[in-house]
Amino acid sequence: MKIALVSPPWPLFNRPSIQIGALKAFLNNNDKSLYVKNFHPYLKISKALGYKGYHIISQSSWASEAVFSKALFPEINGQEAVFKKALGKRFKKKGLFGNFNEIVKVSQRALDKYLEEKALWGFDLVGISICLNQLTAGLYIARKIKEQSPETKVLLGGSSVSGPMGKEILKAFYFVDFVISGEGEIPLYELCQKLKKKKTIKKRFFQENCQVGSLDSLPPPDYDDFFNELNELGTGGINPVLPLEASRGCWWGRCAFCNLNLQWKGYRAKSPQRISKEVDFLSKRYGQIDFAFMDNCLPKREAPAIFEEFLGHRRDYRFFAEIRAVHGRKELSVMKKAGLKDLQVGIEALSTSLLKRLRKGASAIKNIAIIKNSMEFGLNLGANLITCFPGSSKKELEETLFTLEYIWPFCDLKPVDFWLGTGSPVSKSPKDFGIRALRPHRFYKGLFPREIINKEMALILEYRGDRLYQKRLWKRVEKRLLEVSMKKKKIAHLSPFLTYRDGGDFLLIRQVTLEGKVLTHRLKGLSREIYLFFMEPRSLDELFKKIREVPKETIKGFLEELFRKRLVFIEDSEVLSLAFREAN
Repeated sequence: MKIALVSPPWPLFNRPSIQIGALKAFLNNNDKSLYVKNFHPYLKISKALGYKGYHIISQSSWASEAVFSKALFPEINGQEAVFKKALGKRFKKKGLFGNFNEIVKVSQRALDKYLEEKALWGFDLVGISICLNQLTAGLYIARKIKEQSPETKVLLGGSSVSGPMGKEILKAFYFVDFVISGEGEIPLYELCQKLKKKKTIKKRFFQENCQVGSLDSLPPPDYDDFFNELNELGTGGINPVLPLEASRGCWWGRCAFCNLNLQWKGYRAKSPQRISKEVDFLSKRYGQIDFAFMDNCLPKREAPAIFEEFLGHRRDYRFFAEIRAVHGRKELSVMKKAGLKDLQVGIEALSTSLLKRLRKGASAIKNIAIIKNSMEFGLNLGANLITCFPGSSKKELEETLFTLEYIWPFCDLKPVDFWLGTGSPVSKSPKDFGIRALRPHRFYKGLFPREIINKEMALILEYRGDRLYQKRLWKRVEKRLLEVSMKKKKIAHLSPFLTYRDGGDFLLIRQVTLEGKVLTHRLKGLSREIYLFFMEPRSLDELFKKIREVPKETIKGFLEELFRKRLVFIEDSEVLSLAFREAN
């Protein structure tokens, strides 16, 4: 039995698909008689469009979906408007690619040629992985296969067809035979066995109730076909990054805005030893040392242990990972030493009351701490600031603006307008957030025929509530972020902007203002000791137990003075020193 597993456009072009890589490895591990081959058409399309242009499109879900929506539904006229609204100024940059119709033409021609060269219609089963940005391209591939070979079975799986969305897709598109909702290994294996034995299969929708028990039992993902395609295309300029997974689901799993765990039931993680063996195997097999953890967030307790395992490999790894703001300086130091270089932290807000509304389980001071510590260890930090969240108050906006003045020396947060995802806690309990009248996002009307669009099929929703009020409210934050970013560019030659050097019994703190003025502060003796005590967020009570010879009010006055100078951050009874140690 011949099985093709396909990852449609628009993933990052320098990464193989971990979804189909994991599925191929599982099938081959459990049934040697199956012939399984993986396909990555996005490689050919990225080369046809140019890597820079492809990358810009792939960064926008709406722009990505618009391209193959036009190929799938040429009778609809709204795709170009969606594409341009989604990309904004990025589309107007000259020299990247042509107009929208040219992009569609080049992409469609490249994909058609790819499908013909690979003869996907010669397989018994074609499984298409549909995650973010891949729905219309995946449907286009499914239709092309059915047109060429009606007897070939077409299966869709992935996060974007989980739950009600998958059922609606089965109803709407005749060329889709099956949908797997949730984790794919066991349902796909069982489907293959039934097809191989030519059993009648009445069920078309496979629920998410068949998960692998222990992730340690899974084989490493198979990326052989990705590298074979790279060699065939001659894309020598691409530096591959190998995707990894340490866990499935999210150990926190309570964020109000999040719908990233629709395909998982519960949380499971691999052991640090198992992850270490997998990285070692993949590095040796493919001759690569760049990796990206695809987890929603690394395991809370095991993350440092995972990186400690890598130290024994004696390779100059480079890792990307996403974590929550729960790791301190000691843990980040270990991760950095083992190869962590690019880091995404779920900051989301700088107001503790707003963080509670978001159900993040974090505080502003803890967010500031991990931002500062990432800077100290030379980590490339990516972090978003959610704006316009329903119910945000003016007080929370003022708190955000206030905190921005303390964190600007460390990084530029990216403002991201709140969008309502299907399956998120907000979508499930809209009244709790002052939301009413949920409906599919208006962009869907420009991408799909009106008769098939409904609330169950849409991954992104619109709503009635306080959207316009929130838009007006958060303009001040967006404006301030832009102002700070522009000022920092002018004084970039003076960075880093807030550091210290330890003189043994004194500290020298170097502080740069946004106006480019360089200030020096000297803390001696006990002042130095107090400042170093708060390198992590700690309570005043902890300090008072340590230092009893000085009156509490004197210490409080000293810290308040540092707070006014923006050398420390104080929240309730917790204090955090903001300067980090200057690198030698």
